[in-house]
This record gives sequence, structure tokens and C-alpha cells, in this order.
Amino acid sequence: MPRTTPRTTPRPRARFASLLVCLAACPAIAEVELPMVFSHRMVMQRDAPAPVWGTAAAGEGVQVSIGGQRHEATADGSGRWRVTLDPLSVGEPLTLRVSGDQTDEPVVVRDVLVGDVWICSGQSNMEWPLSRSRDADLARMSADRPQIRLLEVDQLGCQEPLGDIDQAWKVCSPEAAESFSAVGYFFGVQLNEALDVPIGLVRNAWGGSACEAWAPMDRLEGNEAFADYLRQWREREAEHDEAALRADYAERLAEFYERRDAAYAAGEPLPERPWVNNPLFGQNRPANLYNARVLPLAPMAIKGVIWYQGESNAGRHASYRELFATTIRAWRDAWGQGDFPFYWVQLADFRDEARSAAEASDWAHLREAQSQVADDLPATGQAVIIDLGEANDIHPQNKRDVGLRLARLALADTYGKGLEGRSPRFDSLETDGTAAVAVFRRVAGKLCTFDGVAPRGFAIAGEDKRFYPAEAETIDKNRIKLTSPEVDRPVAVRYGWANNPRVNVYDSQWLPLTPFRTDDWSDEEVTY
Repeated sequence: MPRTTPRTTPRPRARFASLLVCLAACPAIAEVELPMVFSHRMVMQRDAPAPVWGTAAAGEGVQVSIGGQRHEATADGSGRWRVTLDPLSVGEPLTLRVSGDQTDEPVVVRDVLVGDVWICSGQSNMEWPLSRSRDADLARMSADRPQIRLLEVDQLGCQEPLGDIDQAWKVCSPEAAESFSAVGYFFGVQLNEALDVPIGLVRNAWGGSACEAWAPMDRLEGNEAFADYLRQWREREAEHDEAALRADYAERLAEFYERRDAAYAAGEPLPERPWVNNPLFGQNRPANLYNARVLPLAPMAIKGVIWYQGESNAGRHASYRELFATTIRAWRDAWGQGDFPFYWVQLADFRDEARSAAEASDWAHLREAQSQVADDLPATGQAVIIDLGEANDIHPQNKRDVGLRLARLALADTYGKGLEGRSPRFDSLETDGTAAVAVFRRVAGKLCTFDGVAPRGFAIAGEDKRFYPAEAETIDKNRIKLTSPEVDRPVAVRYGWANNPRVNVYDSQWLPLTPFRTDDWSDEEVTY
């Protein structure tokens, strides 16, 4: 009988070798193995070359077959092999078979769907489960969706590249969906319904994670913008005996896999995976998550990435534009698929509602950096949710609309479905004596307000760099006139420039106007 592996019970030897980060020499590889991204019920990316890789005995010939294709490779001196499948098309479920010249039984992966695979990454707002989101009970009632498959990535952070993950694919069901990313789920449901193709979603997020943790070390080192953060971490690392910590974790993890295998075989409840409450294993250490959670997935063929992160970097907003762009470029390089789509969620409104039209705000600066990256890099875009946040909760409960705005971006830009996916953006400023006129682009239909009153959330300043609330008037579909009795000759405009601004401007698709400023003045120069 063929071996139907990878399975939900990973072989301790293979998992131990990849997760313990080379603290000891890996045992000799004696049979063909696949990483857990190739497990039963997976989704393989349609209409694109699809790498399949794994391990075998050094020099062993490996044969890979699926959907009438057959490819061969030879394991290199370290036992690694890789083939690239010809593009697959959507159709009936397939079976992936991998065999080796020195292996008695092939590895068999069943119920493989062909569709679109999206990585769902970032920090807690992407990790946030469906069960804790608004109207979770209603969403659960319709979550039996066999054409959507879910994969979760949960490794602890590491400074060395890992070769595998610890979970297997699941069919989307009410039980599987309730612990999955709510944003990712609603995004995937909308794509599945609009495109009528299988959707694979990979939840790869960790609450509180810093963007620096998702970037490779060689892109961070030597860049003055990141020097202080790296220096702080070098000092923290010196306070711990990492070798001893890793060795202890290696023993615990090996024992865990033995107990888990036994529990599976006996049909008993599974033990909890061991955890290490130490910052060296965590989500803020530079490169930790790139090594432990990004590299094990690459070069699996994907359609794109959705991302919800930035809260943890607000205090370092000055470097975020370069950092985030560096991270995106590094991910694209790791996958080797070119400029695949990379869409993110701009930070929501949060904390006490602003008393003025503009105020000092780290979050406003972070949002600006996110908008700048959308201009800097191709095949990127952001879902603006300045209207969906909650003053007293950094985790807004309305994840449905967040997922739908990301889906709108993808359907418009990636799939070419002929709808507007992007929020209106500031384009230019016209000044005429005592008035300033802000001109906007990417306006679907016309600008309007959700509450039927004049636009609010605007502030203007003169040469003295002191901002005052502006009286705003929409004068045509994409222009807003701004005045203030306190400003004789306005030279700068800000909109939504606060942690939690009072704003009300949308376009006809009910996409909110993107917060912006027309000046580049430092916080020290400005008065509110």
C-alpha cells in the first residue's frame, strides 16, 4: 500500500530536523519526504508553474506525478530535490504521488484541488479568529465550504531558516473556520463566490509581531534606518543562553511528537504543542518569522499575499516606508514568482476620538508610510478602513468589511473584474487667495459624505504651520474647497490626521477617502 504522507501526524524525525534548527546533526534521510505544505486536501495554484520539493537519500532518483504529468529529479548531496509542474487547470480533485528509486512505497497526497492560493499574514488583526468577530454565529452557519481549504502556520521564531511547517491543510467547515483568520476567511469566501474556483488560504500571522521579524536579516543589516532596532535586539540576545534554551526545546518537542503520535493512534485528545515564553523565540526579534514562517512556504506557487500589520511599528513609523517595502521585495525574491500581488490593510481608527481636525499621531504617520509603499511598489494596494475601527479596542470586531475591501482590491486589480477597488487618494492642491482646493484621484462616481452633512476631518495651515479645522465644501465630483477664518493664505492640508479622526468622506462605492497630508513638516514644526 502507498504511504499517504505527509499526514496530520508528521514523522518525528522529519519535523524534529526542521524545527530544531540544526542544534544537532540531522539523521540520514532514508526515504522520500514531502513538506507539510503538500498534505491531503491542499490547494495547488492554477495556471502557473508549481514547484514540488522534498527530501530523499542523497543521489536518489525521485519521480513526481499528478494530473497526467510525470517529472523526475535527483536528490542532491544534502538529500534535497525539486521539480516544477506544468501549469494545472481547475477541475476534479487530483492525487499527487512521489516515489523514489530506493523507497518501497510512494508518498501519496489525496484530494488536491487546483485554484488560487493566498497567504494571509501580519499581526493580531490578521490572526484574529472568526469565532471572536462580529456576527460569528451567522458566519459559522454558512462556513461549510469544501471548495475553500485552510492551512495554519504556527512555528516559533528562529534565526536559522526552517524547512517545514507543523500543520496540515483542512477543508473549510464551521469547526475549522471558527479558529481561522476572520479577515482571511471573508476574503476567501468572496473570491470563491465571485470566481467559482477553489481557494487556498494560509494563515501566517502572529499577534503583536513587528515588521522587522518578517524581513530577512541580510536586508536589515547595514541599513542605518534599522540600526537602532537591531542594536536593541543584540543587547537583549546577550541576556540569554540561547543554545541551552534551544536544546531544552528540542527535547520537549521530540517528546511532544511521540505523545501526539500515540494519542492519534489511540483516538485520544491531542496534547498541546510546547511553547517557549522567551523573546528570542518570539515575534519581535528581527528575521525570526521570515526564517520560521516565510521560508518554509517558499517557493510554493501562490496567487498573492494579504497583510494586516503596522500597529507594532507605529512608534518607529519613520522607518516603516523603507522597512515594509524591503519586506515585500524580500518575500517576492524568496518565492521567485516576480511581483505577485501584495495587498494590505491600512491602520484603522483607534483610541479616543480626535477633538481637533488634526493632531500629533504616530498612527497617522504609519498610515502615510503605508500609502507611500503603495505608490513605490508595483502590484500593491491597500484597503482603507479609517471608518471601521473602535476607540477602545485595537482589534475591531468588524472583520467582514475588512475582508471584503481586500477582496475588492484583488477582484479589481488581480482578476480584472471591472470594479473600483481602491479608495480615493489625494492628487493635487490648488490655492486661490483664502481658499485651498484639494483634488482627488481614483474617485468612483463622486465624493460624498455618509451622513449627509459637509465633509469633515480636514485641517489647513498657512506659512506659520499652525493647523485649524477647515470648513469644507464639495464643489464637483473630485474636488473639495477648504477655508478657515483663522488662515488667510492656506498652503497645507491634512485629512484624517489623528489616531481616531472624525471623518466622513467616501466615493460612490462607499470606499473611504484615504487619510493624507500635503506637507512634509516635522511634528516639532507643527502646531495644532
